[in-house]
This record gives sequence, C-alpha cells and structure tokens, in this order.
Amino acid sequence: MSLALPRDISQSWTNGFLRGFLKLARKYGVTLAGGDVSESPKGVLTDVMVVGSVPKRGAILRSGAKPGDLIYVTGSLGGSRAILQSLFDGGQVSAISPEYRRHFYPEPRVGVGEFLQKKRLTSAMIDLSDGLSTDLAHICEESGVGAVIDEGSLPVAGGSSLDFALHGGEDYELLFTAGPRRRVPASIAGVKVTEIGKVTRKKRVLLATADGKKKRLEASGWEHFKKTS
Repeated sequence: MSLALPRDISQSWTNGFLRGFLKLARKYGVTLAGGDVSESPKGVLTDVMVVGSVPKRGAILRSGAKPGDLIYVTGSLGGSRAILQSLFDGGQVSAISPEYRRHFYPEPRVGVGEFLQKKRLTSAMIDLSDGLSTDLAHICEESGVGAVIDEGSLPVAGGSSLDFALHGGEDYELLFTAGPRRRVPASIAGVKVTEIGKVTRKKRVLLATADGKKKRLEASGWEHFKKTS
C-alpha cells in the first residue's frame, strides 16, 4: 500500500485508517507486505496492489461468455454512487451509519467468487468497480458477444436510481454469465444473486425497457484511459 497524507492530518485519523485496512486484511488472510508513505499537498491519496493465485486452469476470465448464457449480478447496484452524489451535493453523510456502510466499507465478494469457481458455474466474470454498463462492455468485448439487459430486473439499491445502477460503479459486486442449464442459486454465501439479462450473438449491448422497447446501452461508467476535455 502507498499512502500520501497532508502535513496537517491528525495521527488519530491515520491510526483509524490503518486499523480499518488491517481489519479487512485479516478477515481475508491478506498480509500487508510493504509500501510507501509520502506527503500530499491536498487530500489523502492511497493505492493498493494485491497479489494472489488461482488453481491451475481455474481462473474465471472475461472472455468465456457465449450466446445464450444468462447474465447475473450479486447484491444491489447504485448505492455507492448515490452516497457519493449526496456528498458532492453538500449532504451530511455519516460513515458509521448502517445505510452508508456500502460506500465506506465495501465488502469484497470473495465467498461468492470461491463458490462459483469451485462449482464451475460461470463462463465469464468481472467485478463491478467501474459501473455495470462499462464492465458488461468489457465482458462482451473480450468474449466477442453482445447482451440484452432487462431494466425491470436490475436490483437497484434503496435510495438510488436506475442511472446510478447502470453507470455508477464502486459497488464491487460481481457480474457473471452462466449457461442456461446451470442452476445458479438465488443466494450465495448470504449474498443475493439476480438474473438481469442474456448474452447475444450480435455484438451490441441493449437495454430492454419497461415499455417493451430496446435501446443501446452505452458504456457510461468510469473508463480509466478515456480522454476528457
């Protein structure tokens, strides 16, 4: 982990940050094995690199989705983006309030991923860090397929919106595909799993709306290397 801190930040804040970081690391058996601390002229900056391994030929890639596969997501979508928007709008948000934990204390879906890998249920998978529309586009591009998402099936988080659920990001849920004959549980490791669409042969991503129409779903989430004006 690398950490850059303003000169005037309190030691108590730094201690609290590290306690939270190490608590989650211990939960999942991860060791903090180094990093760097430096000064930041404004704000707190941090980056984390995680190194691990998977069983031989056991990695679930983005490139395995096939036409006819069903599309699933874990948990609910858009909650983190809604909280972030509230902060941008000047709202008062408490990090310790239960309704805001999804944003301040994201929980990695390790148990779900392990279950899906061991049961060999999935054909492709990605985590939803950049938004459903963008991360689904990654799967479709790598797999050479398209998709249709059912608007009415999306598990929109309470207090959020359809737009945030589609494009918001930072939910860290799992998006995966599975063959139509695979029996995917409605709940895995205590986490809800929802079927939201289908993989298609045509290489385009569509959103099936409540009025029965289909429209192109543009990848409007976060794109790391997108040029901005």
